Amino acid sequence: MPDYCKRGFLLTDEIAPRPSDERLKERKVAFIECPQEIPCNACVFSCKFDAVEMENINAPPRVIYENCTGCMKCIRVCPGLAIFMLEIKDGKGRITMPYEFLPVPEKGDTVSLLNRKGEIVGEGTVTWVLPPEKNEGTALVTVEMDKDLLFEVRAFRVR
Repeated sequence: MPDYCKRGFLLTDEIAPRPSDERLKERKVAFIECPQEIPCNACVFSCKFDAVEMENINAPPRVIYENCTGCMKCIRVCPGLAIFMLEIKDGKGRITMPYEFLPVPEKGDTVSLLNRKGEIVGEGTVTWVLPPEKNEGTALVTVEMDKDLLFEVRAFRVR
């Protein structure tokens, strides 16, 4: 059993290589944190731009950042909630993530930002919400934050 299964969260060195800040400033890009070797390829199948690849059906997916258009089809189909959309806009970091709790936040809400361990690491502002009824039961929420937190934040708590 891999260490992250025992620990319950990933460490930085267990995560895929990051896209560059220059790429993040161009447009949104998918960032996948799916290290498990399981038979799942929903993200590959959903991508019409050949931006997600896998060596085989059990291999972890990998994003080809240059091909990703930020369309969000992969984040909408991932059963493991392991895909995030990242971007840097106007000097701020923005992350779009799945959210399966109630209440669903609203645009303009201030939220507590959580790292992979569930620890509060800052505050963010909700800038966009796709309600759960429009995404097969899982809301998608974009939160704006300090860009230095972009690769640390993976959840949030509504206040």
